[in-house]
Amino acid sequence: MVSRIVFGRGSFNQLDEILAPKRNGRNAPFIFYVDEVFKGNHWLTSRITLSYKDKIIYVPTKEEPKTSQIDQLVEDVILEFSELPSGIIGIGGGIVMDVAKAVSLMLTNKGQSKDYQGWDLIKNPAIYHVGIPTISGTGAEVSRTTILTGPDRKLGINSDYTPFDQVILDPELTKDVPKNQWFYTGMDCFVHCVESLNGTYLNAFSKTYGEKAYELCQEIFLSDNLTEEESQDKLMMASWHGGMSIAYSQVGVAHAMSYGLGYLLGVKHGIGNCIVFDHLEDFYPEGVAMFKKMKEQHGVELPQGICADLDENQFNTMIDVALSLEPLWENAIGKNWKTKITREVLLKLYQKM
Repeated sequence: MVSRIVFGRGSFNQLDEILAPKRNGRNAPFIFYVDEVFKGNHWLTSRITLSYKDKIIYVPTKEEPKTSQIDQLVEDVILEFSELPSGIIGIGGGIVMDVAKAVSLMLTNKGQSKDYQGWDLIKNPAIYHVGIPTISGTGAEVSRTTILTGPDRKLGINSDYTPFDQVILDPELTKDVPKNQWFYTGMDCFVHCVESLNGTYLNAFSKTYGEKAYELCQEIFLSDNLTEEESQDKLMMASWHGGMSIAYSQVGVAHAMSYGLGYLLGVKHGIGNCIVFDHLEDFYPEGVAMFKKMKEQHGVELPQGICADLDENQFNTMIDVALSLEPLWENAIGKNWKTKITREVLLKLYQKM
């Protein structure tokens, strides 16, 4: 679990105070990975104080992070600085926070990041790392995984060393998120809850968090009486609770199949979950019905026919990626999932998208 959390509007202004005791000397910088959407946005960047060799690196977010990208960022740090950084700070959405988590892990673990895609392969603790979400829903700020697209698959580095040491939850930072992005990322949280609450891994811990996040999502996406600030505050906490729910259980069908879309077609995680979840009535009837209601209420139209022109090999690639995520299927279906989830079942579902 994340050991230290600060919540509140304006709490981003406490960043200097939080980082100061963690500095390891003049030659051990803090490196700030910041979503490139904030490049030139002095409202945010002017509040990042740089001292000594501290550095801001703007992270492109048109594509989800790749293992090759992480390896290059790690190499850049090693070549530029004589000492390990005092800390890595990720400021942005799920992509940027995953980059920050992955770099902090790979600075203390030898080899390439693709070698650590999986469960509990990391052997050494990461360097100090801080997560500051500027969009709510992914749960990346609290999760024990950093999702990367590698040469062979899309899969997270799942480890007890992955979670941030410190998180700053400032709802004010989410004020300029475009509506469609707000919906897609918010639905990532909603899908987390549905998959956790309907999974075979469900326990009292994950259920408590999942139920609260589910309740908050209903209030945010089906209610008309919230102010903008109330909606921002509640979605930030829904994201946290949804992330906590899956940290102690697992996600399911939508995430497994979304990884296939992401690996082959580069579809971003939030919208990928929406595209898949829209066709999962047979697995999550109540959740999908509510999702469609939310989609209609906010006038969101999902991309159609993204798999229409794929050939057999491409479908097989997506199916291979999806089937490789065995814990997700076991949570969704049970230990006998392989008797029910066949390649033919997945092919028919992908053909609908």
